[in-house]
Amino acid sequence: MHGLVNRALQSFVCNTYGQDRWKRMLDAAGLGQVEFEAMFTYEDRITEKLLAALATELDRPLDDILEDVGTYLVSHPELERLRRLLRFGGETYPDFLHSLDDLPDRARLAVPDLDLPTLELREYTNGDYCLNCGLGLPGFTYTLMGILRAMADDYGALVLLDYLGGSERCEQISISVIQSAFSEGRTFELGASHG
Repeated sequence: MHGLVNRALQSFVCNTYGQDRWKRMLDAAGLGQVEFEAMFTYEDRITEKLLAALATELDRPLDDILEDVGTYLVSHPELERLRRLLRFGGETYPDFLHSLDDLPDRARLAVPDLDLPTLELREYTNGDYCLNCGLGLPGFTYTLMGILRAMADDYGALVLLDYLGGSERCEQISISVIQSAFSEGRTFELGASHG
């Protein structure tokens, strides 16, 4: 598993619940006191242990926690770069949705050895979409739901998201854009501000 995944889990737990919970979680997973490096690769079983310990420590369904991780990845101030990368997808939330097909390739430009599952958006009528998410990273679809929800807030869009389930090839998310400009979104400028 790419170290970015484990590092994201570590950052989420430490920033949301504190270092003590992170240490308890590592002990429960039998991993000792590990600091994950974003650019290293770890055995998949380590990530599986982390996820199981996370669900046990927080006493919540793992799917809900992973959706929170997705929201965290876009909304936490320390992770502004990811938000900026995603906002380059377009001026409106529907534009952003249409850019998701290219997200795995854009991610590889930034991190060449990060293999995100394929994404395929299908548009229906009246602002309804279905996003097919290829399999590969455990829990990726739920993390993506958190990202989609946070990006809707970022754009000021009112959306409904629903996990539709999966098959042997992919999992699906239903996206209904109720109102593309429901509220004032967060500001975004093409050039990063310095100062």
